[in-house]
Amino acid sequence: MRDLDELFTALQQNPFRRRQTLTGKDLAYLQRRGLETVLQHAADLVARRLALAQPANDGKQTPWHGHPVFTAQHATATCCRGCLAKWHAIEQGRALTDEERRYVVEVIGRWLGPRVAGDP
Repeated sequence: MRDLDELFTALQQNPFRRRQTLTGKDLAYLQRRGLETVLQHAADLVARRLALAQPANDGKQTPWHGHPVFTAQHATATCCRGCLAKWHAIEQGRALTDEERRYVVEVIGRWLGPRVAGDP
């Protein structure tokens, strides 16, 4: 797992990751429900879609829109096990540990946090 300051500096260097933005609907949902609730959703989504050793449809399991967590996952390279391996040094082929699951949710929260207050 990477240092978050280092990770977010690297993510800002990547044009694909940098251009990810919340839709108006997803932003409104985040602001209405609040970061704490959305991060509870993130923990559930990570557990169901990402934490298994061999997730179903790996590489395609994260939709592009429909929930702020999905966009955050693409922006932070926490969308599939391949991205977790490449960007976060979390190897594929085994289930995520509890610590790794908390780390992924923390990364998502760090990206979503400023958006709750309306920062891009």
